[in-house]
Amino acid sequence: MKEFRQIISDLKNKVYHPIYLLQGEESYYIDRISDFIEDQVLTDIEKEFNQTVLYGLDSDIPTLVSVAKRYPMMANYQVVIVKEAQMLRNIDDLASYAANPLKSTILVICHKNKSVDGRKQFAKTVKKTGIVFDSKKIHENQIPGWIKENIEGAGFKINDMNALMLADYLGNDLSRITNETSKLFLNIQEGSDITPELIEQYIGISKDFNVFELINALGRKDIFKANRIVNYFIHNPKEAPMVVILINFFRFFQKLLIIHSLHDKSPNNVATALKVNPYFVKDYLAGAKHYSPNKLRKIFSTLRKYDLMTKGVDNASTGEGELLKELVFKILH
Repeated sequence: MKEFRQIISDLKNKVYHPIYLLQGEESYYIDRISDFIEDQVLTDIEKEFNQTVLYGLDSDIPTLVSVAKRYPMMANYQVVIVKEAQMLRNIDDLASYAANPLKSTILVICHKNKSVDGRKQFAKTVKKTGIVFDSKKIHENQIPGWIKENIEGAGFKINDMNALMLADYLGNDLSRITNETSKLFLNIQEGSDITPELIEQYIGISKDFNVFELINALGRKDIFKANRIVNYFIHNPKEAPMVVILINFFRFFQKLLIIHSLHDKSPNNVATALKVNPYFVKDYLAGAKHYSPNKLRKIFSTLRKYDLMTKGVDNASTGEGELLKELVFKILH
């Protein structure tokens, strides 16, 4: 995110603001900014007297204002971080402090999962005297691009296919993605191309046996390959939990249904409609040829049935491996 990069750049250049209101559904960016301030603004000696971490559930506005109004000891700044600020009562009462904040205090408010009411005075005031950062949730279709951008930003290379493989396996938890890709960075030379072999070696995703390859096999009705992957999952259940497989199946077949609804099935138009990289359009078009709208409707009905069975409804004893085997058979036949 452009705003995130600008805030981190300013902090690195020691350009500080008296208040940072970090808010929104995506906790990853909120944590990155607050952690940077907590770790980097003060020296270890300065932190002993000038850094305070409060928690919204255990604090209140008068206490917070009292702490924020202290002057730093033997340092230019004091840092006050309020974590889980969404649990803080009457946060709008901070408006009076926000209107005239102490310049030597850096107050960081981490308001996760939702945003402060922008119509009230506190949020309006912080926009004038400090920084308001809205950390928006990244859509799932944007995750492969996010992975690629961050890997390239760290000085490495990755193609679209491998970025999608990582996204399918790691999901949309940005913190988890960052932690897992860091394993790669620690073990390979800067500038290296991140290949399926490296992903398998350091993250543990098999380049041949993963959800992405299973969907590819279903899309092309490659029965032999699909069954090989299913058998691998049966013997390695932690590699692909049934709930993850069902979600990915649903997304894939939903895209095929969208293709059938299009009058213009040119690659560019399909890529726009599906919100995918044009590189992957050929796979979806191949899948649409194998699955008619009627077949897709039956598949969605089957997916709903197996979703319930996975949750224990109408299924007393069948394990996930056998359920997956049955499901894939019904999709293919």
